[in-house]
Amino acid sequence: MRRLRVGEKVHKVGAVTDDPHAPPIDASLARRLIDSQFPQWADLPIAPVEFDGWDNRTFRLGSEHTVRLPTGSWYAQQVEKEQRWLPVLAPQLPLPIPAPVAKGEPGLGFPYPWSVYRWIDGDLASKVRIGDLSRFATDLAGFLAALGRADATGGPEPGEHNFHRGGPLATYEEETFEAIDALGDEVPADDVRRVWADAMATSWDRAPVWFHGDVATGNLLVRDDRLSAVLDFGTSGIGDPACDVVIAWTFLSGTGRDRFRAELGVDPGTWSRGRGWALWKALISLVGHLENDAPDAALARRDIHQILTEYAQDR
Repeated sequence: MRRLRVGEKVHKVGAVTDDPHAPPIDASLARRLIDSQFPQWADLPIAPVEFDGWDNRTFRLGSEHTVRLPTGSWYAQQVEKEQRWLPVLAPQLPLPIPAPVAKGEPGLGFPYPWSVYRWIDGDLASKVRIGDLSRFATDLAGFLAALGRADATGGPEPGEHNFHRGGPLATYEEETFEAIDALGDEVPADDVRRVWADAMATSWDRAPVWFHGDVATGNLLVRDDRLSAVLDFGTSGIGDPACDVVIAWTFLSGTGRDRFRAELGVDPGTWSRGRGWALWKALISLVGHLENDAPDAALARRDIHQILTEYAQDR
C-alpha cells in the first residue's frame, strides 16, 4: 500500500495547536486563561474530561461548566458559530445541546478564541449503555428531523469552518479515489466504486436545512439507557443533511438502521449520499490507520463492510 496523506486536518489530542509558538493545551493553560479572563471562576477546580475530542481540548470547570480550547485555526472558526447559533437552535430541539456561557479571547500565548459551556451530564453512547437500539434510533431521528426543521435563514453555509459538510459530496471525490488506489487489495475496489458512483449520481436540490455534521457516538450522550443530549456542533451548518445519516453504518445495524431511516424519512438520494459520506470517511480512516499500524483499522474495515453489505441489500 502506498502512503497517502488524506482527510481533514487532525491534531493530536493533548499536544499543541497548529501554531508552533502556542503553549501546550493542558489543564494548566485552561486554569490560567480562566483566572485571567473570568476571575469569578478562579476558585473552581479544572480537570481534563475522561473522553476528549480531536478538534478541541475539553476541561471540566467546577461541577457546572466546561472549557473548550480549539487545537487549530480551522477549529477556532467554530467558536463564533456555536456562540451565535446554539442559543437560537436550543429552543427548537427536543434534547439538550451545549449552552454557551462565555466566550474567551486569545491570550497568554494561546492564539484562538475559546468557549465556556454548561456541563451536560450523561455517558457517551455505546451499545452496552443503550437498552433499546431501535428506540435510540427513533430518538436520534426525531432530533435530527427537528434540527432540519429549524429556521435556516442566515445560517452558516458549508466551508472551511466545517470541512465542507453540507456541501457537494464531490468535494471529496479525488481524495476518495486516491484512498481506493492507495488501499489496493485491502478493499474490493469495484464494489467500493459502485457505491461511490451511486452516491455521486444524486444531489441536494432543495433549500438548505440545518444539519449537525458529526453525528457520532462521541457526540451523543445517554442517561437511563436513552439518548439524552447531543454535543459538539462545530461542524454544523445549513445545506445538504446527508452527512448526518453516516451513523446508520458506523453504529446502527439491522432493525435499528431500518428504524432510523424510516423515522428520519430521508429520500433515497439523501440516503445514498449519506452512504457516500460514510464510505469516504471509512476509506481515508483505513489509510491512516494502516500507515500508523493502528488497531482502529478494524473499525474502518467493519464500516466499509457494513456500507457494502447494506448497499447490496438496498438494490
